Amino acid sequence: MPLIVVTTSPRVAPGLLSRHAWQVLEDGPVRTGAVDHPLLPYLAEAGVRVEVVTPDPAALVREAQAGTVVWLEADEAMMRSIGYAAVALDDPPVIEVVPGSYDLPGARLLDLVSVMDRLRVNCPWDAEQTHESLAPYLLEEAYEVLETIEEGDHAALREELGDLLLQVAFHARVAHERPDGFDIDDVADAIVSKLVRRHPHVFAETKVDGAEEVSDNWETIKAAERAAKNGGDSGSVVDGVPMGQPALSLAAQLLRRAERVGAPAELPSEFPAEGLGARLFELVRQAHAAGLDPEAELRAVARVYRDRVRGRES
Repeated sequence: MPLIVVTTSPRVAPGLLSRHAWQVLEDGPVRTGAVDHPLLPYLAEAGVRVEVVTPDPAALVREAQAGTVVWLEADEAMMRSIGYAAVALDDPPVIEVVPGSYDLPGARLLDLVSVMDRLRVNCPWDAEQTHESLAPYLLEEAYEVLETIEEGDHAALREELGDLLLQVAFHARVAHERPDGFDIDDVADAIVSKLVRRHPHVFAETKVDGAEEVSDNWETIKAAERAAKNGGDSGSVVDGVPMGQPALSLAAQLLRRAERVGAPAELPSEFPAEGLGARLFELVRQAHAAGLDPEAELRAVARVYRDRVRGRES
């Protein structure tokens, strides 16, 4: 006879269960150690009787030798105890796990929001942070993500992306406390709306022929958005370029934007060409013309030089 363990996701509405899970629970008998399990009212409404008992894995396994027993919800520690109790018997019952509900994609993001709420309230350090105090960490985490990508360290990339995601959740939590604030759902809504709006070839009837046409449509839609914000004035193609970014990437982004409207890639003739800044800009222009990222190129050389310094030290 089997011991059937039914598990559920705390991030899915408790009344939503798989057909197999409902069949198992209706056949019973059902026991649980959670007196406040959110599924209990739904089971009671369906006429399924659930007995709340003190968890005793060894007793459950012995009882399952004589007949079917259904246990509602077991954490990892209890599953281990059930396994240990079963292997200690000469004739152990079959242990079956029936998932009643599964996490939807993105479900763990709900946990991040919950954890962030608790930290903001209960951690003295987290409670006193502001957008301004968090700004250096946002930059630091973004650069650490970039480093793992450049080094091909995909195992570390997962962790670094999590650190960067924390910054997004943290800023949204701080913003939620302002009278004119917003929360993480507003942040997600803004980017979802933007992505849908800028991909009419996916979410509407627009037809495209290749990635280049997608990019052209994207820029056309962005220009229309700028015009809507500015009362009909679409503004400049360089509007929105963050001037606080590293100088090499700033120059490269300005050149990319200028190319879209056919603006010259060279500096004005009256600008002193012999200056260091002009010479650096010319190198960026040459990199752009060659399809290279000057920031990435310089970082690659810097890593080689770093390794040389380490070799000299050792």
